[in-house]
Amino acid sequence: MSFQDKSIQCSDCGTAFTFSAEEQEFFQSKGYTNEPKRCPSCRQARKAERYGNSGHSYGSPRQMFPAICAECGKDTEVPFEPRGDKPVYCSDCYRKVRLSR
Repeated sequence: MSFQDKSIQCSDCGTAFTFSAEEQEFFQSKGYTNEPKRCPSCRQARKAERYGNSGHSYGSPRQMFPAICAECGKDTEVPFEPRGDKPVYCSDCYRKVRLSR
């Protein structure tokens, strides 16, 4: 199937944008059946709005908790609240402990 550039009107800002033959091929290779509704800049703005500017699909920044590494004794932060019944490691020591298993 040969593709040709198409002009589409953005559903957000109303600007006409080109849906190129290369983009159409890419969409087909990914199995997408719908054409884009938004121009590239509105698509980018929508992603940033939905996922934040970090590029991750997390709602808000992860809460970190202070801890002391059970291996080296260094102050660190971890993404969970330590309960005291299991050792907590800094990222360097965690990597070492994980690799030694």
